[in-house]
Amino acid sequence: MALQGKNVLLTGASMGIGEEISKSLVEAGANVVLFSRSENKLAQLKEKLSTGAHVKIIYRAVDVGDFDSVDKAVQSSVQEMGGIDILINNAGLALGAPNAFHNLTPSQILTMNNTNINGYMFMAHSVLNHAMMKNKTGTILNITSITGLEVPPFPGESVYHANKACQEAFTNALRNELSGTDIRVLALRPGCVATNFHSQRVGHDQKMYNEFFEGFEPLIAPDIAQAAIYMLQQPLNVSVKAMDVVPSAQRSLTVFDRTWNERKNR
Repeated sequence: MALQGKNVLLTGASMGIGEEISKSLVEAGANVVLFSRSENKLAQLKEKLSTGAHVKIIYRAVDVGDFDSVDKAVQSSVQEMGGIDILINNAGLALGAPNAFHNLTPSQILTMNNTNINGYMFMAHSVLNHAMMKNKTGTILNITSITGLEVPPFPGESVYHANKACQEAFTNALRNELSGTDIRVLALRPGCVATNFHSQRVGHDQKMYNEFFEGFEPLIAPDIAQAAIYMLQQPLNVSVKAMDVVPSAQRSLTVFDRTWNERKNR
């Protein structure tokens, strides 16, 4: 499915993977609706994306964990854009690592659950009702994680892991429920990506961050954006239902080939 002229709503758009996906969408000729909590960052991103672009770019400052805000923002976006063809659920966060679950605060647990679970469901619910179910066509791409399939090897990931497992279950069940429509529901599962998000996951501990990536090259945000564009550009009768995108040195969630850089540099 060519992205030229398609209307794409992207959450978590203002930095990291979301920002790179937004750039790739504009380069592919898509009109974009950018959702994030920071209006200032969204305004800066719109200005950056608009340079030389011939597409429509709008944004809304939204907390995806607040359904009323989500629904109003989606409704106004649909009215302004004329519809939404693609939803990319990308907004997410991890808090408290490397603290074990019993050392997390209830506020941290609720915040992660609200953004990573409710946020995906609220966005899908609103976009389906205000846009996609009208013509029963569209694509929902959920950015999940390989951590949703296996238990992560590092501490402080129990809530995040449960969130990602829930996203996988939601993606699969929603795909089944939308049988009888032309709405695709896809999952993109990144592995280790060097972004501010991963820095946040390890508690901004630079030593822990460096040790985690020791001996191999992690992915960078443009790698994930390229994978997302590939999935979205498939013709409507083709669904890349799920794609794992990991560094080649990440053999599984828990096994890393830490001699990768050594071999490469010989």
